[in-house]
Amino acid sequence: MKPLDAARERWISLAEKFAAERADDDAWLRDLRAESLARFADQGFPNTKQEEWRYTRVTPMAEVPFQLGCPATTPVTRSAIEDKASPVFACSLYVFVDGRFEPALSALATRTDVHVESLRALDTAIEPPLGSLVDTKQHPFAALSTALLDDGAVLRVPKGAQVTDPLHLVFVATGSREPRATQPRLFIDASENSRVQVIQDFVSLSDDVGLTNGVSEIRVGAGAQVDLVTIQRENAGSFHFSNVSARLGRDARFSHHNLTLGGRLVRNDLEVVLEEEGADCTLNGLFIGAGEQVIDNHTLLDHAVPHGTSRQLYKGILGGRSRGVFRGRVIVRPNAQKTVAYQSNPNLLLTTGARVDSKPQLEIYANDVKCGHGSSIGQLDQDAIFYLRTRAISEPRARQLLTRGFAQQILAALPVAALTEGLHEPLGDRLAEATSSPGSKP
Repeated sequence: MKPLDAARERWISLAEKFAAERADDDAWLRDLRAESLARFADQGFPNTKQEEWRYTRVTPMAEVPFQLGCPATTPVTRSAIEDKASPVFACSLYVFVDGRFEPALSALATRTDVHVESLRALDTAIEPPLGSLVDTKQHPFAALSTALLDDGAVLRVPKGAQVTDPLHLVFVATGSREPRATQPRLFIDASENSRVQVIQDFVSLSDDVGLTNGVSEIRVGAGAQVDLVTIQRENAGSFHFSNVSARLGRDARFSHHNLTLGGRLVRNDLEVVLEEEGADCTLNGLFIGAGEQVIDNHTLLDHAVPHGTSRQLYKGILGGRSRGVFRGRVIVRPNAQKTVAYQSNPNLLLTTGARVDSKPQLEIYANDVKCGHGSSIGQLDQDAIFYLRTRAISEPRARQLLTRGFAQQILAALPVAALTEGLHEPLGDRLAEATSSPGSKP
């Protein structure tokens, strides 16, 4: 049996055992899991013969005999969380350890008009229904994650609520000698004219191999604004799969800032549908590869109606023998007149062993639009390096300064100023790792 087929059977067995152990859960949750498992069983794991996965092999992940996450065997302290997830926004901190919500490590917001709940604690179905915003028919990892749904964060922002302090959700992988997998979930429902900022943070407390397979669903109501920052800084042996699906109402505003700083194999899928007129979307991304790391970013912006606006900027920095992928697809539907959509993917290769595959796409079926896209792949400017060296700056330091300057645009665009400042040091460490990663310099 081929490795992907064997892995498919192993995961189906795990999911069936998982479902049997939770036979007393609410019917809506059992039905959701069963439907998602059937979809995963029908699809199996993707392979490179499929266009959406042609650049990325998931076999290294499939060959690892992962078990489902369980409560941590060693105590996790608040100081350990703060060390890995700095800066920590203590006014509204929600910590999930190995997939489970940990109130003792959290600092719950005192606002009465904003509701952040543990999925396990809910006793009624979520409206709109959980799983309705992500297409599990097209995303096998999302289907698997939903089939193994255990816990997560459900954020509901009432009509008109203005949440000025960011909500910090930290998903912690403690590690184990036996490789463990978790399926973190985030569901955001921002009602009419509300506003909220959410930081989604993935960290590791050990160097053990792990798998994070997360799904985030966001509904942005009419006139509402949601700013979501996703930071992935797990250890170098981690596998990370992420699926973010958002739906925007009339005059809604949604921004997503995706920072990929860790992991061995990372796949980020992001889909945003501008469902009503006047919707506005900003997608920013920064991915930094070192060693043998693989980072695959797939985005889909669907302009379904007229008068929508979208901006997309993803920057890649690759060192060592790492590999990056960007496939950004923008669809302008036949009736989506007056659409404005721009997309850009500049990439910086620090070594001759690094590689990036960039494929920006525009599919325009309307005739009154302003759209553009571009992609570039290059190296550090040798003249700029020479200039800095004439100012008594060493070549390694010059390379680090220029590389940081390339990344700074994404960092400066983060919606939380304290987060921008707090990420300077970890970003610098990551850039230094990529810059010094083994591989021939250009």
